[in-house]
This record gives sequence, C-alpha cells and structure tokens, in this order.
Amino acid sequence: MREASSTTQDEVQPGVVLFGKYELKRLLGVGAFAKVYHATHVDTRESVAVKAVSKSKILNGGFAANVEREISIMRRLHHPNIVNLFEVLATKTKIYFVMEFAAGGELFHEVAGKGRLTEDASRRYFQQIISAVKHCHSRGVFHRDLKLDNLLIDEDGNVKVSDFGLSAVKGQIRPDGLLHTVCGTPTYVAPEILAKRGYDGAKVDVWSCGVVLFALNAGYLPFNEYNVTVLYRKICRGQFRFPKWFSPGLRHLLSRLLDKNQDTRITVDEILEDTWFNAGEYRPDRGLGNCCYEFEETRTGFKCLNAFDLISFSTGLNMSGLFEDPNVSDLVERVVCREDPERVMEKVEEVAKEERVVVKRKRNGGGAKLEGQDGNLIALVVVYRLTDELVVIELKRGDRGGGCGAQFWEDKLQPLLLELAHKPEVPVSR
Repeated sequence: MREASSTTQDEVQPGVVLFGKYELKRLLGVGAFAKVYHATHVDTRESVAVKAVSKSKILNGGFAANVEREISIMRRLHHPNIVNLFEVLATKTKIYFVMEFAAGGELFHEVAGKGRLTEDASRRYFQQIISAVKHCHSRGVFHRDLKLDNLLIDEDGNVKVSDFGLSAVKGQIRPDGLLHTVCGTPTYVAPEILAKRGYDGAKVDVWSCGVVLFALNAGYLPFNEYNVTVLYRKICRGQFRFPKWFSPGLRHLLSRLLDKNQDTRITVDEILEDTWFNAGEYRPDRGLGNCCYEFEETRTGFKCLNAFDLISFSTGLNMSGLFEDPNVSDLVERVVCREDPERVMEKVEEVAKEERVVVKRKRNGGGAKLEGQDGNLIALVVVYRLTDELVVIELKRGDRGGGCGAQFWEDKLQPLLLELAHKPEVPVSR
C-alpha cells in the first residue's frame, strides 16, 4: 500500500491511498473524462466508489458547468435507490467523487447474463426505479439518461440510480416551460427530444423507464437498429413489437410508457396507480425520512443558498475552486450582509472604478471578475442570497494579483467587506 503524497496525489492507480483516506483497489470502468475505482476507507474498511475526473479534459471540453451541476444535484438527492455522494475532493489536475459502492455492478450485465428477467423480478426493480425518479422530480431534477448502464445493483439486490452528468434542473427550463438541450443515449431517447421543439423533462424520464422495463422483460431493447436514421424513425413513430410472453398488464403499462405523444404519456403518479405495477409487495419511498433540500436560481441570477450549500462552505462537498482559473489563490473571505445583491455589486464597481480596476460581470448577474489594467486577476466576487433580507458575499483573491492588486485587496475590498458585514444587535444586559 502506497501513500499518495501531495506531489504524487494525481498518480491514480490501484494501491495508492488518496488523501490518506481511500485506498484504491481495482478499476471498475473508464469513460471519456473519468475512471471509476473500487476503494476502501483506510480506517473503517468501508467500500466506496471513487470517480477520478480529469480537470484538463473537462475544462478543454467546456464541461465544467456540467460536472459542477452534477455535484450540486447529487448532494441534494437522498433516497435508498439513488447512489449516495459522500464527498468531493480535488487536486491541481483531478476531481474525485467519493460515492456509495454498488457491489452488484450494472443492471445491464444482469440482463445480458440472464437474457431476460421474470415479470416479478423486473417489477421489483421497476418499482425501485420509479420511486427514485419520483424523488428526483420532486426535487426539481430530471435525469435525462436513464438506462440499464446507469442502474446499479447493491449487495442486497436493490437498484441504485447513478450518473447524473446529463441531468437538468428546473432552473434550466425556458420561458416556454420546456427543456431544449438535445441529449441522451440514442436507443433510450424520447421522440420529443429528436423533434427538437422542446420537451418535458419528467416525461422524457418516463419514456426511458419504459425502454428499461421493456428490456428487463424481453432481454433486448424495443428500439435497436444499426442505422441511426432508421432507429430514430421508429422511435418517432413509436414502432415496436411486444414479445409473445408479455402479460396483458405489462403490455398495457408499456404502451402508456412508450406513448410517442408526451402530452398523453403516463405520468409517474399514474404509474404508481397502475395494476401491474402494484402487483406483489411494494413499499413506496421506504427510508426517505424528511429529506427535502431545494435549489433554485432567482430571476436575477443570484443563487439562493440552502442547508447543503452552507455546509459545503466547510466540508468535502465544497465545489469552490474546482473548476476556476488556476490564478485564484486559496485566500477566501465571506461575510453576511443585509444589502440587496445588486447593490453589493454596484458598491464593488464603485470602489473598482476609483482604482481603475476592470470589473467583468457574469452574464447571469451573480458575480464578477476583478482584473488590473495588465489583465491579471485580482479577485473573484460572488454574491449568494441567503434569505429575503440577507446575502453572503464571497471574495477570492487572485494569485497573480500582487503589487497594486494586493494593495487594492487590502485597502479597498477588505474594508468594503467590513462595511457591508451584517452586525446583529446585541441586547444590553442589566
């Protein structure tokens, strides 16, 4: 067993211990941007899955926002049939997702090995999948890539929904009430995505669930052609055939799941009332407790903080700095103030103008970059809305903001923070 020092931390291979906590055991899978390993916690010996993501590939491919969104989504979902994210760690070149380990592997391999499952076995998996999907939708999350490869099995034989890399949140819905990004796996994609006229994220997930249920019972996919044009034509027309062994109840449910018209397609709530779905033992939302963590973007673009965001400022789920300019230092200061977010940004611009510092506002209005006349980064300013009355101001100093930049930080930005900081009234004791 080899300890990964700070200089060799990015040497990711079996036998290495990451951050003194996780010993890598074996490679589980390889993707375009990441490798997934089975690992164990050094102290507890608990098994975990570690996804090592290459920062350079993410940044060069323009996918930083996708990864950041994936982390944000996973930390708000808490359900027995969704892979749990324990923490996120990072080095100069890699980001590590430490997640729940599913010992049974992908549901795809079970179907491939057995050919097809019995209706009772497929029903049990499908009930768990729908329970997880309902939880996602209730939190404003749409998976958009549900497939056998992204459905894992734990040591107890239960489904764990994974890979939220293509997921969307309510904040991405356009004014027409629909999502518009074309994404997904060809054999699982819904016809309305192919039509490119906008789609309902919840109905897209329902379609994919229908493809999964069909495959579980048939041993093959309902739409599977080598010619992509032919494949998409059949999907858009809803052309598929039921195997002769499908029961009438299963056929009825699948015909509603794979309805090419998203307006008449069955909803998750209607699935929960279906006769075939409710045959056998079904305990919905078992073990959920009282979890409810919401995330929204305001119309002005200033992010609203929730309980998990506050915790993330000081735990392993902190995403700050994961994808930012390497010229940003570790020096971060935060204060709570009782100013309007837009007014905070105006005050930052006022002090910057006095010193001829260039302010580059984010397009959504939630923050800005402060640069010197030479183009060097002095600081990043981000404003989060905490409550209707309070906001959090976060300042991150630039590594190359020396000289005038350092003076501006000390003489202008820090005093501005002190001026804006909320000072709650303390009652005078008698």
